[in-house]
Amino acid sequence: MVIVSLIPIPYRIAALTAEKNALFEYPLERLAGVIRDVGFRCTACAKCCTRTFNGHVFLLGRDVTAVRAIDSHALEPAPDPEFCDQNGTFYVSGYALRVREDPEGSCWFLENGRCRIYDRRFAICRIYPYMLHREPDAQGKVDWRQISGLDKHGEYGAAIPGDECIALARETLEYEHAFLDHQIGFLECTQEWFTRHRLRHVQKIYDEHMRQYRKGASITVMVYTGGHFEKCQLCPGSVPP
Repeated sequence: MVIVSLIPIPYRIAALTAEKNALFEYPLERLAGVIRDVGFRCTACAKCCTRTFNGHVFLLGRDVTAVRAIDSHALEPAPDPEFCDQNGTFYVSGYALRVREDPEGSCWFLENGRCRIYDRRFAICRIYPYMLHREPDAQGKVDWRQISGLDKHGEYGAAIPGDECIALARETLEYEHAFLDHQIGFLECTQEWFTRHRLRHVQKIYDEHMRQYRKGASITVMVYTGGHFEKCQLCPGSVPP
């Protein structure tokens, strides 16, 4: 069961704005130093391209446009919608890359352990495993996190040239800023939409419709992309139009 945050949307927007301001103050050279010290090199194990290892691949607006130009079937609403109104319509902050129905949940573009569109891969794929946001660790301590899946894939200790470290750090910062802008835009759009249409989030209806969805019923999902909502009719295993 997904429990939607009870924190009012304006407070959530304020928190994301504060996070973005803190990100502006984070020195580029510090992240580049982390990248240099970790020395991650990809070994083409493809673990990061599976849902069992890495959850879902969230797409920014420009990436959604790119996917549609390559293969629109590769898109699906991101899992775990953030809201559900009193009419049973769900709201999610964006699209994710669709995964295949294999045990690992392999990325739609993964074929024989290799990415079919590697030269056109998306923002999050280019910067992975680097990140830069604050989140709690296993003990609940909130701090900056810069590397995902440390010691679980790839190899470490490689010599990364200084200019490459700076370039990776800059692209990571750009992605994190864009991601925060996207999340803020989603919350603002949701707030305006709910106010205009006299809607509200209802957790009980969320849970009921999710149970029906898992049993095979279709649901309506409003997906935020490009500054507005797109309506998708979604059934388990279906491909959005």
